[in-house]
Amino acid sequence: MADPRVLVLAEAANPEWTSVPLVGWSQFRAIASRVDAHLVTHVRNAEAIERAGLVEGKDFTAIDSERFAAPLWKFGQRVSRLFGLGSTLTQAMNVLAYYYYERLVRKKFGARLRAREFEIVHRVTPLSPVIPSLLAKRCRAMGIPFVWGPINGGVPWPPGFRDVQRREGEILSYIRGLHRLLPGHRSTRKNAATILAASQIAMGELPPYARDRAVYLPENAIDPRLFSDPVEGPVRMPLRAVIVGRLVPLKGVDMLLESAAPLLENGTLVLEVVGDGPEREKLQDLARSLGGSDAVTFVGSVPHEEVSECLRRSDVFVFPSVREFGGGAVLEAMAMGLLPVVIDYAGPAELVTNETGILVPLGSRSEIVSGLRAALTGLVADPSAIRQMGGRARERVMSLFTWETKAAQTHEIYRWVLGERGKPDFGMPLCR
Repeated sequence: MADPRVLVLAEAANPEWTSVPLVGWSQFRAIASRVDAHLVTHVRNAEAIERAGLVEGKDFTAIDSERFAAPLWKFGQRVSRLFGLGSTLTQAMNVLAYYYYERLVRKKFGARLRAREFEIVHRVTPLSPVIPSLLAKRCRAMGIPFVWGPINGGVPWPPGFRDVQRREGEILSYIRGLHRLLPGHRSTRKNAATILAASQIAMGELPPYARDRAVYLPENAIDPRLFSDPVEGPVRMPLRAVIVGRLVPLKGVDMLLESAAPLLENGTLVLEVVGDGPEREKLQDLARSLGGSDAVTFVGSVPHEEVSECLRRSDVFVFPSVREFGGGAVLEAMAMGLLPVVIDYAGPAELVTNETGILVPLGSRSEIVSGLRAALTGLVADPSAIRQMGGRARERVMSLFTWETKAAQTHEIYRWVLGERGKPDFGMPLCR
């Protein structure tokens, strides 16, 4: 059978942004490399997509839902600032905006779907499982498989980090379960031909009636062209460590600074902090108070295509985030041949193995600080394993976590929902 024509719904898909928009764009490009795919996205992404070489109308369609979405976004921002609320409120606003966005999609493509111009509809973004789709039921009624995902989220806050949760403004996460009352919640899970679960937690959140149709497939991957010149050669002292990420409480940069303080102070370790955010000034003050500020460089934000240059200057990637859904930054560091040191919890723990990095047990704040310090002290005392483990980390990423690999996996999922093969199983977590 010829490759199917796929309508790819990615409300967030932008080649010039990071995080979810970059995942949405990269997923679409991966899909389009294997099948005849048409992208449906938000109008805010149109100019960047055109700069990437796609033609509106032919390759993609931009949906303008700003009449409804913009006021909702502004309202959410005002309320968040007023009450110090975090991403849970943002997600609530996104749910309402997405209902309207999808209504416009149905209006634009309803007749073409009924005419069977597309054999599959695949919703890539939003990634959040709390945002349902009313299209799933309509597609099933038309006999068109609806592929949903990858979906990710729902990582519980570690019990010992309620203060971090409050600082992140995530007090509304206690009532996250109310999303099950949203219109379309059950319908999406019931009518999707398959659900791509991007983490073991996301898989575990699915109701029993949906799990037999779910496939484990992490959302993040890398473009090997951006990571073609990995770190090589002998490890020199002082040991060079780096962290890349938004400077917010949950990333745990304060724990990294505290754990590394003795090594920073005695000159056996230097640290680069790549990224920006509301915690930057506080973290700079902390570095000074710990006595190791001369060995810490706050680089600030850099364009995504330049991240590999920052990584190339280092030997070890330390990422002590206590609540990470995916961990794209970890994959990029591994792709550069760095040895990753991560918390053994949620997304990063599904990317890193004991053969390709160091997993610090999740515990209290003081236990994590002790675990990080022990890991870094051990690497400073004996750096001989760094390049070997970093090499295995790179091999793992290049074999399992490239967009080309993900395109092949997604293609097999399409073949399954079209009845051309049995259900694929890529392992959980992904393994060789």
